[in-house]
Amino acid sequence: MLAPTDGEMLSLLLVEDDRADAILVEELIADAGVDIDVVWAESMAKAEQEIAIARPDCVLLDLHLHDTTGIDGLNRISKQDATIPVVVLTGLNDEHFGVSAVSAGAQDYLIKGRVDSEVLRRAVLYAIERKRAELTTVDLHASQLRARENARLERGLLPSPLLLDDPGVEIVTQYRPSRENALLGGDFYDFVQTPDRTVHVMIGDVAGHGADEAALGVALRIAWRALTFAGLHGSDRMRQLERILRAERAGRGIFATVLSLRIPPTGSTVTAVRAGHPGMLLHGRGTVEWVEPPGGPALGLHGSDWAPQHLELPEGMGLVLLTDGLFEGHIGRGNERLGEEGLLEMARSLAHLPGREFVDALINGVEARAASHGGISDDIAVVRVERTPRR
Repeated sequence: MLAPTDGEMLSLLLVEDDRADAILVEELIADAGVDIDVVWAESMAKAEQEIAIARPDCVLLDLHLHDTTGIDGLNRISKQDATIPVVVLTGLNDEHFGVSAVSAGAQDYLIKGRVDSEVLRRAVLYAIERKRAELTTVDLHASQLRARENARLERGLLPSPLLLDDPGVEIVTQYRPSRENALLGGDFYDFVQTPDRTVHVMIGDVAGHGADEAALGVALRIAWRALTFAGLHGSDRMRQLERILRAERAGRGIFATVLSLRIPPTGSTVTAVRAGHPGMLLHGRGTVEWVEPPGGPALGLHGSDWAPQHLELPEGMGLVLLTDGLFEGHIGRGNERLGEEGLLEMARSLAHLPGREFVDALINGVEARAASHGGISDDIAVVRVERTPRR
């Protein structure tokens, strides 16, 4: 036998302009032996006011009111709150209206004069359960759509490497979303090797979360790859990415940070171009240092010059590019965050680990510190690149 969920009293909004019919329904509910609180609305306008004040568990709607008729009343309730289950009341000669109402979204219909307390009780409680099942199905379908969208965006944001045979570098990547099963944010990275065997590595972050930001991240990553193979680098490449961002972004306030490295096939010198992005970790030989070359503004802030900077990447050392989600998570009371200094301290405690283990341990450590304070608040992307002897 059906009963109100968790033993709580259910609320029923009765929309009926005939007071005699309304009293009859109230008496049937009282005879049904179930805890249902009936609120009477003598018009659709009054019903809309009641729904705005407090959402009822179910609406019992007469399809013929003085201020609305037919399916229009059902549509007006759905416009107020599409999650409310509705049972419609029709006259003996208007059963076809009830069928039409169910087709339009009502959970059931009842014919006046053919309703007893048990029929009414079952109709109301079943309508609530049917609507709950319908909403659950909709949520499940939406989750499946988000998962498919996530997979498409992930392929665009986090690409497969495009390196030559025996590339002369070892690259480790990791990505962690800020929430389990969440839509990817705007963090992205890429790495390619041009025919002259120069390795280009990039990491970036579009401000904000959601499909628009993720799509913009995909556009910037693909554009960076195309511009790189076209022979553009340094400030010229950043200027073109700036143009693309301003053309593709959903709003004028959206910006993105980018850090790009150019690693030639010989020598220890690396060229870095930084557009508002955080610095890097230089890791290896049991040490970790913070490296932050001078740079220009983030893309989208009307910058025009991003001067290349030369860095040393000694043998046996790796540069760890990262997004700010790695150090922006809450780790204490109030707004206390890990910060760059806290991240460096944690990294130094892990400095003895080899490249891949170092990256995994660093991200795990950050997540552990943030776990008791709501978890990481932003996506995390990390790319570690180290030269290796060519075979």
